Amino acid sequence: MTEIFDNIRKLYRFYVPDNELAEYIEFFSESSAPETYRYVAGNHFTVKMFPSWTPTCYMNLGETYQLSVGVKKHLIQKDTDVLILRNTIVERHNLPTDSIFTIKFFPGGLEAILGVNQVQFKDRVVNLATILPVTLIQRVKQLGTFEERIELLQHYFLSRYYQQKKADHYRQFVSTTIGTFDESGMVLNAGQLADQLFATSKTINRYFHRVIGTPPKQYLSMVRTRAALICYVAHKDQFFPEDYGYYDMSHFYKDVVKFTGKKLRESL
Repeated sequence: MTEIFDNIRKLYRFYVPDNELAEYIEFFSESSAPETYRYVAGNHFTVKMFPSWTPTCYMNLGETYQLSVGVKKHLIQKDTDVLILRNTIVERHNLPTDSIFTIKFFPGGLEAILGVNQVQFKDRVVNLATILPVTLIQRVKQLGTFEERIELLQHYFLSRYYQQKKADHYRQFVSTTIGTFDESGMVLNAGQLADQLFATSKTINRYFHRVIGTPPKQYLSMVRTRAALICYVAHKDQFFPEDYGYYDMSHFYKDVVKFTGKKLRESL
């Protein structure tokens, strides 16, 4: 059987998310033994799928089967679960007794939910345990129904999605704060940056601790001193401390001592 030319979906049960996951997961599916027997009459058969660049997880609920990815053939053992990118032709060599639970992500969906970039999986068959927790995979396989498996996985994916989305927000906010500081001529303090970004000083402090591991005052001071010192060393005769938010050379010298642990003349 070949996708597009044959209706391969008739062999499976399907569930399409109707929540936030709908943008990132195309579907969950599971082999249907009655439908498989009905359409393939108990014979060995293959299912060929064309490239789609969609990260796809296969949880093996049945017996050993063979998976061809491009020109390479892989024997997927009974207790093995895999992920492939589907960037090339993929063919599953099946028996009517096979039972496989599938999660098909849209391109980029794996990264949006789990923070895992899909590019690294090109032309590979990856052990799913390197992507999802082993305990989660085991729980999915122990559950008795398709509906229970979907409920468990959706709960996990939504939880990870919210975490990932929140983490992205933190990183974006910190990046925006640093950019605003640079655009200001490196003169704004944390409180002034907070006003510019319609946030509080407490929020900026918390975000910098979470993303970088240090308070904004310390980090931004380091950024300014580093940039100013690089310019000073390279073009001493063209250096003006005011260009970097310093009141005068004395102010600059003090920060250099904090940054390097030495007076400027001792370092040159």
